[in-house]
Amino acid sequence: MPRKDESMKDMTHQSQTVLSELDDLLARAKDALRARVTVDGRVDADALERHQHAAHALSWLATYVMSLRQLADWSARVDGPVETLITRIGMGEYLTQILGGIPMSQTEFARLSDLGVTWQPSEQALSLMAGNTPEARAELAALMGRDAGAAIFGASGLDEDLEMIRDQFRRWSDDKVAPHAHGWHLQDQLIPMEIISELAELGVFGLTIPEEFGGLGLSKAAMVVVSEELSRGYIGVGSLGTRSEIAAELILCGGTEAQKAHWLPRLASGETLPTAVFTEPNTGSDLGSLRTRAVRDGDDWVVTGNKTWITHAARTHIMTLLARTDPATDDYRGLSMFIAEKTPGTDADPFPTPGMTGGEIEVLGYRGMKEYELAFDGFRVDGANLLGGETGRGFKQLMETFESARIQTAARAIGVAQNALDLGLRYALDRRQFGKPLAAFPRVADKLAMMAVEIMIARQLTYFSAWEKDHGHRCDVEAGMAKLLGARVAWSAADNALQIHGGNGFALEYPISRVLCDARILNIFEGAAEIQAQVIARRLLG
Repeated sequence: MPRKDESMKDMTHQSQTVLSELDDLLARAKDALRARVTVDGRVDADALERHQHAAHALSWLATYVMSLRQLADWSARVDGPVETLITRIGMGEYLTQILGGIPMSQTEFARLSDLGVTWQPSEQALSLMAGNTPEARAELAALMGRDAGAAIFGASGLDEDLEMIRDQFRRWSDDKVAPHAHGWHLQDQLIPMEIISELAELGVFGLTIPEEFGGLGLSKAAMVVVSEELSRGYIGVGSLGTRSEIAAELILCGGTEAQKAHWLPRLASGETLPTAVFTEPNTGSDLGSLRTRAVRDGDDWVVTGNKTWITHAARTHIMTLLARTDPATDDYRGLSMFIAEKTPGTDADPFPTPGMTGGEIEVLGYRGMKEYELAFDGFRVDGANLLGGETGRGFKQLMETFESARIQTAARAIGVAQNALDLGLRYALDRRQFGKPLAAFPRVADKLAMMAVEIMIARQLTYFSAWEKDHGHRCDVEAGMAKLLGARVAWSAADNALQIHGGNGFALEYPISRVLCDARILNIFEGAAEIQAQVIARRLLG
């Protein structure tokens, strides 16, 4: 038997060869689909919609190819028995799915036949596909049982500074969040203000804001690690930083110098809590058709309309508010973004600001900040708070934030998935049936091993998208892929961890019941899986 390091080197070499095969396969798939959806030399929107299943199959195929590339790159940087097994099982499983069908949902599969292409795997590919064996999964699950309580299963591949950040936030989350998260969920409570104050002191709200504006000036990779560990404790806490990330990115990318100087230090310190106010009742993902309107009144603006699915709306001080300023338009070109100030509410009076009312939307999970419907009638916005000082740029300004938002959402998904794995593993080790722990049964071990494998794959894809962003590269495709895969992995991990719990998992007293509800939202917000796949397909087809 070869030593572990030799086995890893051999797999890494084989993987690079097979990735060339996959690049060719993906190129043929793109050409085949492009031929079906191109009219007069351009991708036709109607044709792309008619071939939507094939388009989304292309997106998933590309996501898997990118995921395998990141898994191979990770395997070249790390070494050890856990890492070797994750690489072996992950390569084998994802290559097999590419050949036989990639699950887009429980009932929808991305098959090569959808794209009109075939693949005859090489000997190297077949060798890698044969690596995902019951014995490999059992060995990985056993090693995980030995290391239960580890930060993650397998080296992250990140540098020492980022691992120090992970350790700090993991310990804080374990101490301040995890013991209370289930109670907040069951009682449908807002996350206590003491937690928000401590997050502010830790610098979470100014994590990636440049130092010149009062932030820590850290990388998107640091943001990913922090989001992972906070969301591992509770997705609501991990998502508090998302509000500030979106608002800060909007202002950094699209704001005037005066707006940056005024708002960014307040966001970084946590003095100002923001919320994003984009979605409307009848538009969903079709942001270009928003109807909420803003009409100039002297130097200021008056807003009228309705918004929905607004997270943490009651407590916040400002809203990044998207509204139509050109009534002659009915698409994205007439939209503008505002930094709309409001008064934080109380339990008794959640929306005290004149011209604004709201009501809570009761939800299954993701409860710590609450969701609201808002109505604006004569709501005034200071003229100085038109983002960038120009009308008609709102949609473009919002698009510039999507890379960071989707990277952060992928990180939240990894944290939720890791929490599910932690709960499932702990239960499988403690619970005994027929004289032995549940973890000793092959199908339970299979579930645990595949959770660890897929979490690491999604993690590496997310780290790569953050690396691309940090190095100034366009990464909307990579960020979209990370979010697409991460959301599926989180739901799968939560579902499998609940299955390991059996009937107890269905009881509200067990935290896995909350994690399942929290995981479900990840496939919907920040771009539903179907929208995400559509966006990726359009970019792939050029």
